[in-house]
Amino acid sequence: MQGTGKSLMPPAFAKGDRGGCKEVILTRIVENKKEEVARQRRILPPEELRRMLADRPPTRDFAGALQGSGCAVIAEVKRSSPSKGLIREDFDPVEIAGLYAKNGASAVSVLTERKFFEGRPAYVPQIRKAVNLPLLRKDFIIDAYQVSETRVLGADALLLIAGILEKEVLQDFIGLSSELGLDALVEVHDEADLEKAIASGARLVGINNRDLKTFRTDLEVSIRLARRIQKGITVVSESGIDSRGDVERLMEAGIHAFLVGESLMRERDVGRKLRELLGKEQGPGSRGQGSGGRQK
Repeated sequence: MQGTGKSLMPPAFAKGDRGGCKEVILTRIVENKKEEVARQRRILPPEELRRMLADRPPTRDFAGALQGSGCAVIAEVKRSSPSKGLIREDFDPVEIAGLYAKNGASAVSVLTERKFFEGRPAYVPQIRKAVNLPLLRKDFIIDAYQVSETRVLGADALLLIAGILEKEVLQDFIGLSSELGLDALVEVHDEADLEKAIASGARLVGINNRDLKTFRTDLEVSIRLARRIQKGITVVSESGIDSRGDVERLMEAGIHAFLVGESLMRERDVGRKLRELLGKEQGPGSRGQGSGGRQK
């Protein structure tokens, strides 16, 4: 599958919903991504991309890395975001990923979106050469071309955002990811997203505590939605996880995998912060002092 010919987005986004300036940012990100993919197709045509898939090394087991440890952190390499602006000025993605690997991360998430997050696809192969952990490509995947591209870049998994994909397209992308040896982490924020993800066959569900339309963050989103997810599906809580207290609160709700970016990137000593989140080192947010459902 290299394109569907139909709208990839739910109607609200396909029509450019103007429900607020921050919601417009999400629409702009998706529209910009369409243009970016079209340009990339001209630079590297789909048939050439398919040929490059033939000699890719085996993927690392991203899904397996999140299981069995009791507390698995997917540590994110992220320079900036539309909601927070520049997060880390002294940004060396390979060095940061190496620190994550040395301090107990189960996997590394790599932002590759250029315009709004200052990410780069090139970070994926650079980091893959430097660390042995599974890599998650985090971007706004709206075209099957990007799924194949993710495999060629050297990632082991990719993020699929349920809120910006029609159910049939999401299902197709999960299937294509599996064919290519990639794990698909399907991101949801509400009950409708979750229903779509489960109906599409998702086996890894990431619950984003941040509403991408308003950027408000609340850990209760993970706690509420996790109750609706049946056994056998791995749940990852994403965003707003600032302290060991936050981690423990989510673990009490039955969640044992966490995607953490900003709270690591803001720290001078990212290794120490990661150890704190894993419960290997005392920090200011230890048990009883978590940020809970604080909104940002």
